[in-house]
Amino acid sequence: MVEEFGSPSSYIQGKGVLFESDKYLKNFGTKPLLLAGKTVYKIVGQRFEQYLQESGYDVTRVQFNGESSTNEVTRVTEIGKENDVTAVYGLGGGKTVDTAKAIADNLHLPVVIMPTLASNDAPCSRLSVIYTDDGGFDHYRFYNQNPNLVLVDTQVIANGPVRMLISGIADALATNVEAQAVAKAHSDTMLGEKQTLVGNAIAQKCEETLFNYSHLAVADAESHVVTPAFSNIVEANTLMSGLGFESGGLSGAHAIHDGLTFLEETHDLTHGEKVAYGTLTQLMLEGADKERYNKYFQFILSLGLPTTLADLHLENVTDEELLSAGKAACSEQDTMDRLPFKVTPDDVAQALRAVDAYTKQYLNIHHCHHSQM
Repeated sequence: MVEEFGSPSSYIQGKGVLFESDKYLKNFGTKPLLLAGKTVYKIVGQRFEQYLQESGYDVTRVQFNGESSTNEVTRVTEIGKENDVTAVYGLGGGKTVDTAKAIADNLHLPVVIMPTLASNDAPCSRLSVIYTDDGGFDHYRFYNQNPNLVLVDTQVIANGPVRMLISGIADALATNVEAQAVAKAHSDTMLGEKQTLVGNAIAQKCEETLFNYSHLAVADAESHVVTPAFSNIVEANTLMSGLGFESGGLSGAHAIHDGLTFLEETHDLTHGEKVAYGTLTQLMLEGADKERYNKYFQFILSLGLPTTLADLHLENVTDEELLSAGKAACSEQDTMDRLPFKVTPDDVAQALRAVDAYTKQYLNIHHCHHSQM
């Protein structure tokens, strides 16, 4: 049995670290390709590019087109070649980050990940999710190593939308649920080997941190302040969830997320919002008892995340559509087979409805109690 643990060479998190980053970045040469979307460039990228220029860097700035697709990766790789860049910086959300990793891999260059949101666990991992040009899950692309540096500016993240922080909490909440299922099944992790004790421990620490600090951090985010509680959640969403999902393994929740991406109605929901529903669906598939199910369900509900099909814009979904999402979730390209039991597309479709049914019953009972008080 072979066990493996993967992590970025360095992870640096703090208030304002983007604008004190020369000492970390100069190790990777002075001709970076800076990949950032339009909005991120306006909010922080322009100021960051200026900081780099003042520090003596020759920056090739490329505007990210919004989709981590093979076409986008190819387009930006060519720009990197033409400009003889020495490193790739990915500044932005999950898709920008995943695209930057793929470009750096194509160019055989170091990659520095600079997340502007704590909205998902992409930054630390040695894989990218590649989507089709129109936003459906296509495949996972794996690399030989994790990013060289992950640089997380907590002030930039605190200034971002609260919805994205909550989405990151939802994505991180799946980490331990999925990792414990992988442990039970003795399945492979995302590194293609068995879990280390460390990988499993990080997944557990991630969950513990979320239950302890999420509500405090969300309040801080509403006021754009950085506190120890907020920083703990940024670390849980980014570092712990990133190491935990990769070295602990994915199983049901993310496979169900990938299935949901095939239903167009869900496209305007964030990654984490779909993962939240995926986590509840995995718990249904596991046959979790009421106490265990409620632990996660009440937490997800308290953060305003999706707990009904209507929340996913699927109030009118047909059985056929749910079955097609179930088929996609059970694809051989995905991780449903890492669960300790066999799952069919029909099982997934039924569990997706079961989550909806339980939520409605729960809200109905609790609503009645309130109105009688």
